[in-house]
Amino acid sequence: MRPDRAARPVAARPEAARPEAARPAPPVTAAWLERAALHYLERYSASVEMLRRTLRRRVEKRARARGEDAGAFAEMIEATTARAVSAGLVDDARFATARLATLRRRGTSTRGALAKLSAKGVLPDAVATAMAAERAAAPEAEADAIETAAARAYAKRRRLGPFRRPDLRALHRERDLAALARAGFGYDLARRTVDGQDEA
Repeated sequence: MRPDRAARPVAARPEAARPEAARPAPPVTAAWLERAALHYLERYSASVEMLRRTLRRRVEKRARARGEDAGAFAEMIEATTARAVSAGLVDDARFATARLATLRRRGTSTRGALAKLSAKGVLPDAVATAMAAERAAAPEAEADAIETAAARAYAKRRRLGPFRRPDLRALHRERDLAALARAGFGYDLARRTVDGQDEA
């Protein structure tokens, strides 16, 4: 057995090793805001308003930590946003077109797409332009081809109508119609979709 050792006194930590009081947050500057904007836009596709909201949240957090009024930096936020627009880093028309295509692939109705783009702060003119371009690219033979394709995509993703098990279709028909209606599709289109066949 090892002989008992006298307990060694715990040495006091040097001052340099002790945790210091939390340092105050650095001030809000134009350079910091620009870095925050670039960091955000490198990671996400965004509308002009989405960028503005993000910068506003960042400023509010930092101003709160410093005990400052976030409203004092409103002009700085606008200037940073304007520089991003002029540099082509954010473009509502480009964002609306890309987001609309994504929403359609997921089975979003026209009404649903309008609501989602509006929630992202996309200007009405940019939304109208994106939808006009979408219609121009649709087959002329079927006026509602886009909405029909979106309804089928939604039904497929949610396993409604023709995408249900055959023995459950009739039992869930009314529920499936209601689901399509809540998603923004008209009754006639919802009925055609639910009563249609799985083309696959």
